[in-house]
Amino acid sequence: MPRALVRRPSPHLSDGLVTHIARQPLDVALAQRQWEDYVAALAAAGWDIIEVPPAPDHPDSVFIEDTMVLWGDTAVIARPGAPERAGEVATAAEVIADLGFRTVPITEPATLDGGDVLKIEDTMYVGVGGRTTESACEQLAEQLDASVVPVPVSLVLHLKSAVTALPDGTVVGFPPLVDDPYAFDDFLPVPEESGAHVVVLDDSTVLMDASAPATAELFRDRGLNVVTVDISEYEKLEGCVTCLSVRLRD
Repeated sequence: MPRALVRRPSPHLSDGLVTHIARQPLDVALAQRQWEDYVAALAAAGWDIIEVPPAPDHPDSVFIEDTMVLWGDTAVIARPGAPERAGEVATAAEVIADLGFRTVPITEPATLDGGDVLKIEDTMYVGVGGRTTESACEQLAEQLDASVVPVPVSLVLHLKSAVTALPDGTVVGFPPLVDDPYAFDDFLPVPEESGAHVVVLDDSTVLMDASAPATAELFRDRGLNVVTVDISEYEKLEGCVTCLSVRLRD
């Protein structure tokens, strides 16, 4: 059974960092309900949910994907590009180690956010230019049996704020926010910003934001099953469906 690490939102979520968008009022109670719906959607799709202990003093801690990168039986422990987020990492690292993963750290001065890493088969595309550095790419290449491809990121917070991949490896993105669509072998433009963000639930199913109905229809036309969730409050903090979990696939 596939597993997902998740972490409950902090009561200080509204103080989370914003970089590329204007700060907006955030409804923390609604965000809590949306998180519960997101977790329920994963569970309904057959995923075993593992809750990492909450980090209430860290507003961005719900975005647990940024704490690590998984590759086979190895968990690369992130070194966040925003110093304010450094305290989110240790507990998540303890949980993944307890699950039997070998852990290796990103070491200074390199920085790495998990949201900058898009894995497609044996290739790891890594967004560089925002929270993640070129030297982190070098460390990933040294630590893992993977082809590491740096990709420029300047228009959004993380690489996976701009692009993700469908089950067949097709990269999807909203062109105005993608620095270099030609960095990928197979790129499919989508008509909505949030349509660029998918979590692959199985070989024929994706989870995505309910705010991208035209993109959802495009994916259905390609033969995919589409599960949608409302994460409007997390979008106000540059979050998306990938940010809210770490996926452990069998």
